Amino acid sequence: MHHKTVDLFSLALLAVRICATFISTVYYLGFLHRSMSIMTVKTRFAPSPTGFLHVGGARTALYSWLYARANQGEFVLRIEDTDLERSTPEACAAILEGMEWLNLNWDEGPYYQTKRFDRYNEIIAQMLEQGTAYKCYCSRERIETMREEQAANGEQQKYDGCCRDKAPRDTDEPFVVRFKNPTEGSVVFDDHVRGRIEFANNTLDDLIIARTEGTPTYNFCVVVDDWDMGITCVVRGEDHINNTPRQINILKALGAPVPEYAHVSMILGDDGAKLSKRHGAVGVMQYRDDGYLPEALLNYLVRLGWSHGDQEVFSIDEMKQFFSLDDINKAASAFNTDKLIWLNQHYIKESDPEYVASHLEWHMADQNIDTSNGPKLSEVVSALSERAKTLKELAASSRYFFEDFAEFDETAAKKHLRGVALEPLQLFQTKLAGLNEWTLAAIHQAIEDTAAELEVGMGKVGMPLRVAVTGAGMSPAVDLTIFLVGKARTEQRISKAIEFVANRINS
Repeated sequence: MHHKTVDLFSLALLAVRICATFISTVYYLGFLHRSMSIMTVKTRFAPSPTGFLHVGGARTALYSWLYARANQGEFVLRIEDTDLERSTPEACAAILEGMEWLNLNWDEGPYYQTKRFDRYNEIIAQMLEQGTAYKCYCSRERIETMREEQAANGEQQKYDGCCRDKAPRDTDEPFVVRFKNPTEGSVVFDDHVRGRIEFANNTLDDLIIARTEGTPTYNFCVVVDDWDMGITCVVRGEDHINNTPRQINILKALGAPVPEYAHVSMILGDDGAKLSKRHGAVGVMQYRDDGYLPEALLNYLVRLGWSHGDQEVFSIDEMKQFFSLDDINKAASAFNTDKLIWLNQHYIKESDPEYVASHLEWHMADQNIDTSNGPKLSEVVSALSERAKTLKELAASSRYFFEDFAEFDETAAKKHLRGVALEPLQLFQTKLAGLNEWTLAAIHQAIEDTAAELEVGMGKVGMPLRVAVTGAGMSPAVDLTIFLVGKARTEQRISKAIEFVANRINS
């Protein structure tokens, strides 16, 4: 009996242990599943192709991209082209070009809403069947009269629900499809930037989700897309805040999950006014054309509303590491061109010259500078990067490395190609001809020896040489300049300068 009691007790204990292990395992797997679900972040950038990708859109794209990358998530590019009248293929191409130049790579897409009409119409048909949407036969004239009366009475202008509870008509009359918005309660969401936002349902319209001709509307397409594409967080401009409660209500009616939201403030110009073409509201590619590196623009845009301590310069990896939607500033940000220029200078100076050269190539071609006969572009970058504010400026100032010039700069020639310059130019030319090797050190020594023999300061030799070789009074160190221009071109240009000085003496 005693043995049997012990055995039963052991079996009971074993059973308890097995149950505990099973429960723990189930709990752990559930926790793991929840954790994985939480960690799978998916964001999107969804521009309308009605114009270029401007800096406001680029910043929104960057924030959305960074949030995905910071959380090891996915980033979707979607083209919202339901506005058939204003959307153009050119604008679409410009958006893609801008995203590629900024290197904001996407994991999915680009999706086009105009190619998804069958899906939208399928959902609309389901909603009509379920009673979460209805056909509205009200004429345009009735709607306009209604709104005029509402305005005259000081009432909110919204659809009065005339067709809301009426049965569909067996008729060929034109109609729109409206979403049956709840009339009671409110929509509440916690915005990453603005905190808790609430809208009373009785202030919201029964939104048109399909137009008379059958095309679905923007607000509806967005909802279906975000649902189908598994978007977990929507990052967009503050001008979309009023759309959010309508979209949330449609998502709930569809039984779809509601994503998180982050509504970013607008960007103001240098003068505090709304961004215009005069200060920043231009296509992103205009910044490429003006000579900015993509990293400089991205670094500038990320700081236009977000910060991490006092740090000003961020690598892309640092942006990914530190970025958080909760750290975005609520207040509008002011565009500061001087700050952008400062960052661009920094990136031109500090980036790998080979990389800068890869972007400089475009500007050389744009300015019709043939780089096939001259130094490597990376060497030019190294030589000129200290002074250059933009790649456009760098390209223009490098022309003398690749092309001969017709005339000397008048001011520089007047100052430095005077009679006293004749002897230093002639002596240096002689030393140049005698050089056995074309090295920076040998050229530097020849300049020093010329100054020593003539018993003059280095400036009396260097400045006439600089004007002779470059045609102007500004350049990197004269020995480096001569080295990059090359021996044959240098000799030819010094001869030209000697002739210029001699003519000046004799005139």
